[in-house]
Amino acid sequence: MSIAPEQVEAPATDAVLFRSSPIRTFIAVFLLLMVSFAAVSPIMALAVGGTGNPWWQSFLQAGVISVVAAGAYAWSTRGSLKTWVRISSGGLELAAQDSDPILLAWPDIETVVVRRSGLRSVLEVTPVDLDRVHPVDDEGPGGPAMTETSDGPAFTADLSEVWPGPRALKRALAQHMPTKAV
Repeated sequence: MSIAPEQVEAPATDAVLFRSSPIRTFIAVFLLLMVSFAAVSPIMALAVGGTGNPWWQSFLQAGVISVVAAGAYAWSTRGSLKTWVRISSGGLELAAQDSDPILLAWPDIETVVVRRSGLRSVLEVTPVDLDRVHPVDDEGPGGPAMTETSDGPAFTADLSEVWPGPRALKRALAQHMPTKAV
């Protein structure tokens, strides 16, 4: 089990926490399913000549199905993976998809990129040197997943479920790394 951000002392008092939210995921999936129903059901009713049921009954059925499906996804294995990013004057802390958290001081970061990958937002943090990465807990399975970028190996995190959101994270990153954040 990964370490929660509350279990780790922030490197500075001005820390801002970004964390995954199963409630936000539930709401997003629920709304997506309800909007899909609202777009498709009139077309299907016309195609089959109507269902004979009042509109509110079909809407209620769609609501129940959407609640069950959104709840199943939000608390499934994929939806329950915890990701958090904490930004402060002391550096950037990252724990992605239930990994152990790492800490990188701002001078130890080569680049930070928040980019779109399909429907997802992804954070890539490229350290100057992997030896300058500070694990918060040495006993766990290790830090976040890594990928190879043009700047070298980078830690990655899926920001799709992170609240307050990727745009707010980009603004916070730009305050500490205006020339290195993209």
